[in-house]
Amino acid sequence: MEPLELFHQVAETVPAYRTFLAEHGVEPATVTTLEHFSRLPMTSKDTYIRRHPLPDLCRDGVIGDLVAVSSGSTGTPSFWPRTVADERVIAARFEEVFRDSFGARERRTLAVVCFALGTWVGGLFTIDCCRHLAERGYPITVVAPGTDRREIARVLPELAPHFDQVVLLGYPPFLKNVIDTEPLPWADWDVKLVTAGEVFSEEWRTLVAGRAGMADPVRGIASLYGTADAGVLGNETPLSVELRRFLSARPEAARELFGESRLPTLVQYDPGVRFFEAHEGTLLFSGDNGVPLVRYHIADEGGVIPYERMLEFAQRRGFSSTASGPRHPFVYVFGRSHFTLSYYGANVYPENVAVGLEQPEVSGSVTGKFVMEAAVDADHDRHLTVTVELMPGEKPSEEVAQAVGTSILAQLLRLNSEFANYVPVAQQTPFIRLREAGDPEYFPPGAKHRYTR
Repeated sequence: MEPLELFHQVAETVPAYRTFLAEHGVEPATVTTLEHFSRLPMTSKDTYIRRHPLPDLCRDGVIGDLVAVSSGSTGTPSFWPRTVADERVIAARFEEVFRDSFGARERRTLAVVCFALGTWVGGLFTIDCCRHLAERGYPITVVAPGTDRREIARVLPELAPHFDQVVLLGYPPFLKNVIDTEPLPWADWDVKLVTAGEVFSEEWRTLVAGRAGMADPVRGIASLYGTADAGVLGNETPLSVELRRFLSARPEAARELFGESRLPTLVQYDPGVRFFEAHEGTLLFSGDNGVPLVRYHIADEGGVIPYERMLEFAQRRGFSSTASGPRHPFVYVFGRSHFTLSYYGANVYPENVAVGLEQPEVSGSVTGKFVMEAAVDADHDRHLTVTVELMPGEKPSEEVAQAVGTSILAQLLRLNSEFANYVPVAQQTPFIRLREAGDPEYFPPGAKHRYTR
């Protein structure tokens, strides 16, 4: 649905949006061009969602047939009704991944849903979308152990041998941890991953693909860009992954394109069902959902790049691809923005540190979880301190700490020109503290991880 058509439908059928437009002096009949649309007031959780009763946010004032719940940074729950019709539209994003990356049209696929189950958005939504693919003729069978590791380890050996491939769907650090620590014959099962919820590096993709026995990281791991507010907005494609891997090896080109010293998630989206705009370095989108949203300010840091512009930018620098797929525009999204640390005026991003822990010389000793902080010593000098979780069974050693520090520093200098130029050389080497797996102070099991203090 085109943005203008969506706008007029929502203005006509959603009571809260009619009130919102009246409060801003907007007469819907005067909005007749995309330029008019781009001047409409933005909606947001604070200015729109929280100001109206839930039924008024829905079409014709009727709550949909399922409600998901999300909690923002304040912990106050938000309620997101949706309908089967919403899921059918979003199942197309899963279909692109399963068809174009995993070849699931022709292969018996076991989809193992490892997102949390319950009122949260991810788990039940993913189950429903995978079952829509089965309804469309894909030979997919779904099992949903959620985040219960014992259940994952129990069901996989029984079911996996009956399928051509196994797709694990979940949060990236959780899936990596399961593959690292569960002694299962991953390489025998032709494992693929679908992730969401966190940016990861291309070093992470290569590392996890290797540990899972994947032949091709480009077509073996796909990330979704999703939100509680509107489900899945975009997805990685073989082309977007090839582009991201190309740019990850060229930090200067990536910085020119994305404007930051860290690599965002890069996905493609269907402009027929989601319309993205960039606003002062953050994203707005419009789309039809259980709660239809027009120019909704999701506040994720990122931007939009047309298909032709992206290809031209990369091809001028030597990129070529054989990947086929839809000629959809790209949207890029930075993660963990509120976890950024300022150190001698340089923004130090967790994404930069993560790449250091994913290098082959240290990745076997650490889980990839860490906490960074700018600690102050007795002389009131600041030091970049990184506390790192060791793999289960590993004990702290000076040798590993030294190797971890050297690897993190090398990647900070390679990826982050601010760090290389702002931080005095004597203060650049990070101080490394190693902690055993599951350390209750820094890495409590089951808790959502924070990368800074």
